[in-house]
Amino acid sequence: MEISRVEALSDRVTQTYAWGNAVWHVWGQGAEAAATDTTTASKPLVLLHGGSGSWTHWLRNVEHLSQYRTVWALDIPGFGDSCLPSGVSDADGLVPYMADIFQQTFGGEPVDVMGFSFGGMTAGLVAAEHPNLIRQLILIGAPGLGIFGKALPMRGMTPEMDEDAQRKVHRHNLSTMMFKHAETVTDAVIDLQQANVSRDRLRRRRIARTDVLARAQLQWTCPVHGVWAESDALYLHTLAQVPQVLSKLSSFTIVPDAGHWVMFERPDAFHAVVDPLLRP
Repeated sequence: MEISRVEALSDRVTQTYAWGNAVWHVWGQGAEAAATDTTTASKPLVLLHGGSGSWTHWLRNVEHLSQYRTVWALDIPGFGDSCLPSGVSDADGLVPYMADIFQQTFGGEPVDVMGFSFGGMTAGLVAAEHPNLIRQLILIGAPGLGIFGKALPMRGMTPEMDEDAQRKVHRHNLSTMMFKHAETVTDAVIDLQQANVSRDRLRRRRIARTDVLARAQLQWTCPVHGVWAESDALYLHTLAQVPQVLSKLSSFTIVPDAGHWVMFERPDAFHAVVDPLLRP
């Protein structure tokens, strides 16, 4: 992987709020041009990563997407390089802070948002409470539908684990939870995961297992599209129920031969689905 190379192509934007800093990485027209140019190509496309993640969840997508849109990838507050607001413990508590970030960054103009997993659930809650801020929403493997399996194939860390043991846990979790193909989990992917997990300050979140997103859809006013992986570990036995539960979806597409982190494992297939929704 080429995290340093891809990051070097971006503008890093750090914003200061009363609760702390929010950090964006911007590709394409750039932060300054996007704020002043009104053409469709410069219109912001906001990317929101998954739980225990950062902008690097979009590592294999930002260059492609920035060919035709200005891409704003946020480290959601509490993850990556963004601060965690005091008292926030889950996605629902982030909603007012996310709304403030969107309002200040884009001047109240509605933007297209693509949210992966936890980021999709968070974006769906923002779209429900602040419909003026989101023009179009694409959900990718989002939780909060009330149809999780009882257990996920995750292993936890224990204090006595050395570096090698911790990497084995990351390898297991990535192989069983995030990807369909175990060979996708290279040492570089484990490095990325380790760096992201170490900066996760919102680890006690719980509402992903509820139907919070399914209930929020009643307040959506923008088009919402769903993109799910065929072998998403969250929905191995309930994938067919997703468009039934999210009845407000304008479209629902299943990407074959991929796991939960679909846009990383099968970027070309993923782009083929979202490009028609996002191109000028």
